[in-house]
Amino acid sequence: MTDTTVDLGRGLVLKNPVMSASGTFGYGEEASAYFSLSELGAVVVKGISLLPRQGNLPPRIVETPAGMLNSIGLQNVGVEAFIAEKLPFLLEEDATVVVNVLGGSVDEYLAVTNRLNDVDGIGALEINISCPNVREGGVQFGVRPDLASGLVAALRESTDHHLMVKLSPNAGDVTRIAVAVQDAGADSISLINTVTAMDIDTRTRKPVLGGLLGGLSGPAIRPIALRMVYQVSGAVEIPVVGLGGILEPDHALKFLIAGASAVQIGTATFVDPMTPVKIVKGIERYMEDLGAGSLADVVGSLIVGD
Repeated sequence: MTDTTVDLGRGLVLKNPVMSASGTFGYGEEASAYFSLSELGAVVVKGISLLPRQGNLPPRIVETPAGMLNSIGLQNVGVEAFIAEKLPFLLEEDATVVVNVLGGSVDEYLAVTNRLNDVDGIGALEINISCPNVREGGVQFGVRPDLASGLVAALRESTDHHLMVKLSPNAGDVTRIAVAVQDAGADSISLINTVTAMDIDTRTRKPVLGGLLGGLSGPAIRPIALRMVYQVSGAVEIPVVGLGGILEPDHALKFLIAGASAVQIGTATFVDPMTPVKIVKGIERYMEDLGAGSLADVVGSLIVGD
């Protein structure tokens, strides 16, 4: 009998290592038409801000040869509507809920986090540090260790929730950011977020996205994500959650072998909504074939050299 349980620390225990990825799964309602949300290790909802956000002008999603460009602009219902209108459904579905938190300043992150402190049923907070710090001229929290650690330290003082910090691939040295947020009190790290990119329509000579630049996701970024997960998992002592272009069980297993304790599935659900469940079953089959009693036998098992 294989044990797929994952303990990410500070009370976040997953029945299996497969989670949805923020921004691709909405608030879970659509996916529940295909499978029970309780089948996943956790549901990570789209980013939640203090106030509702309308997002960017369309077009906001464009397919690319090896993935997808998006420029949604962090559209969401805001924390109050999430608590009143979205969270009850997730709890009825018996989902382990991870709330992705965003903001343009430390105060905004704190306001959302403090509001969620009073709410039952939340398994963890995933802190999106790819957001621009409006007080620092728009620079992302995730590209400067001092800003990243300062934010996480402030959040750590304000909440007992598990803090999963989502790192940006656009940082010069992602391991420096990872160590900084670990030392500031993060319980786990998820990576990578989308890679900044763009495309052009040669017929109109205009950007394909209404917001000009967007985030590239899908199989094109998988080798980048895999490399960063390997590097970060070797640099920190807290659990790492890997994501980026995972389409099938074998892809997820690559991340686990590289050092991730769990994975998130994003763009693949646009192709096949059943992908997360298929990956759960594929990991179970792999463990059975390997004779692995627990995920610990797989995580970080990469063999380098002879």
